Formats: sequence, structure tokens, C-alpha cells
Amino acid sequence: MRIALGVEYDGSSYLGWQSQPGKNTVQDCLQDALSKLADAPVSVIAAGRTDTGVHASEQVVHFETAALRPPTAWVRGSNALLPHGIAVLWAHEVDNEFHARFSAQARSYRYKLCCRPVRSPLLHGKAGWFHLPLDISAMQSAADFLLGEHDFSAFRAAECQAKSPVKQMYQLNIRKHGELIVLDLKANAFLHHMVRNIVGSLVYVGKGKFSPEWMKEVLESRNRSQAAPTFSAAGLYLRHISYDPKWKLPQLSVDE
Repeated sequence: MRIALGVEYDGSSYLGWQSQPGKNTVQDCLQDALSKLADAPVSVIAAGRTDTGVHASEQVVHFETAALRPPTAWVRGSNALLPHGIAVLWAHEVDNEFHARFSAQARSYRYKLCCRPVRSPLLHGKAGWFHLPLDISAMQSAADFLLGEHDFSAFRAAECQAKSPVKQMYQLNIRKHGELIVLDLKANAFLHHMVRNIVGSLVYVGKGKFSPEWMKEVLESRNRSQAAPTFSAAGLYLRHISYDPKWKLPQLSVDE
């Protein structure tokens, strides 16, 4: 039997998603809880990996099990065993053809950036921080150059293992709510550190260091050294994974 799960987590206390020997990862915690519930070892496959300090509003995973449990039991049982920073939102039995990673059609991320002279203790670990005012209009003009299909090598981490740097960016919207700037990005897939590298470059434009057209130059250079440094992981959230409706996953709404 193949089961898909929607998982929410606060990444502040974990060494990212991917399992590690020290076991202080989201994947390790989830697998330990599911294995106890199934009374057998369980290995989960996620739609995408998240780095240390990165959060998820709805990560999607799947696993195989011979244990017969109703979906509600996987949810309640897992949450009784998981630490407070991780929760299973829903469970759904799926066809064996479903794959959390390879069946995904798009990924959506959100970056929250606190923009004020003094850092916010209340947003520590939950939002990035920049101390100067940022020009949102200029940032959006720069972001528009990234829409469509491009080679995103300029925003790719050196350790990235993706087979191709060419990705399709469907959405990159920027808006402001008081002292908080929110960036929403949606693409068919993302390279390692791609979102954080884009955010860092947009901040350069927002503070007036470069014009919006500089973003186009950086993109076309395909040279990582031309873009800004990688921005903080604290404000990054894996927000949603898009799948074909045929899988009938009970996913959360992505409405504002």
C-alpha cells in the first residue's frame, strides 16, 4: 500500500529535510514516528528537500507499508509521536504510480522578509531581515525578468545536484504588509539555494545598488559570482506542491 502525506514543519530546530547520521532532520523524525505506527521500518520520499532552517507549510511525501490503517489513524498516530515542530496534516492512499517527487508538476515557495532598522525577536527564525528600506516596485520589475523558461545557473549553489539548470518560473510576486515583505515564487522545480540567491539579488535591487535591468544581466551571465550572496534560510517556506487532480490529494488551499 502506498500512502501520501501532507507535512508541516518548523525547520528552525532541524538540520534540513534529508536524513543524516545524527538523525536531527525532519525526515528522520517522520520515519521514526511512522515506523512505530506501522510496527515496521518505514522510508519516506519527499517532493523536495529543504535546507537547515527552512520551513514547510505543506511538504508532500509518500511511503510504502503493509500496515492497514485508515487515513485518520496515520494522521493522529503520527502526530502523537512527532515532536512539536512537525505535524502530519493529512494522509491519503494513492496508486502505486504516484511519486511525491516525480509526479509533482510545480513547487511554490514563499519568502518572508522583515524590513526595518532593528531585527525582530518575535520573527527570529521565521523571517529574514534587512535593515534598510527597499523599493518594492523596483524589485518587482527585476523579478519579472525571471519569469518564463531560463537557465538559472547564476542562482545555483555549487553543490547543486540537479541534472539541468533550466527551469520554468511561473510566478514571482512581491508585496508588502507593514514591515514584512512577502515574495511568492512558483516554478516547475528549483535549483539548490535558487530561491535564497534570487532573494539576495532582489534585495540588491531594492536597496538601489543596481537597477532592475541588472537582474536580466545576471540571469543571462549564467555565472553564480555575478549574483548576490545567498540570503538567510530563516524566511523561506516550502508552501505548496502542485499535482494532477487525478491523484485527489486533500491538499491545503493556497489562497491568500
